[in-house]
Amino acid sequence: MSRQISELELILQQLISEHRKLLTYVEAQQAAMKKFDVKAMGDSANLQEACRLRIGAIERRRKLVVAQLAAQFKIPGNVTVGQLATAYPPRAAALLQLRDELKGLAEQIRSKAFVAGKVAGAVLGHLNTVVRLLAGAVEKAGVYNKHGVPQVSNRIGVMEAVG
Repeated sequence: MSRQISELELILQQLISEHRKLLTYVEAQQAAMKKFDVKAMGDSANLQEACRLRIGAIERRRKLVVAQLAAQFKIPGNVTVGQLATAYPPRAAALLQLRDELKGLAEQIRSKAFVAGKVAGAVLGHLNTVVRLLAGAVEKAGVYNKHGVPQVSNRIGVMEAVG
C-alpha cells in the first residue's frame, strides 16, 4: 500500500513539474503576443501542446493508481487526494501539499490562458475586419497606380463605347 502512495506522490510531482513548464510556455506566448513575434508564438504553442500531451499521459497513470488505491481502501465514487490522505494518515501532509501546489499552478495557467485567449480573440477580430475590407476591394477590379492604390475607371457609357 505504501508503494502505491509513493507512486501517487511521484506522479503528482511529475504533474507539478509539467504544469510549471506549461506555465512558462504560456507566459512566453504572452510575451511574444505583446511583441507580435509570430515565430515565438508558434514555437510556444507547439511546446504547450507537447506539454499538454505529457500531462495527459501522466494523468492517465494517476487515475489508474488512484483507482487501485480506492479499491484497496474501499472508497466509493470519485476519489480525491483529500480522501486518500485521510485513508492513509502517514503521508497525508505530503499528499495535501502536493495537491495544493498543483491546484495553484493550474489556477495560474487558467488565468493566464484566459487572458491570452481574449487577446488572441481581439486580434482575430481585427484581422477578420481587414480581410473583409480587402475582399471588398478585390471584388471591384480596376487598375492600380504606381503607389499601389486602386484606380477605379469611370463607367463607360454607350456613346463612348461606340465612338
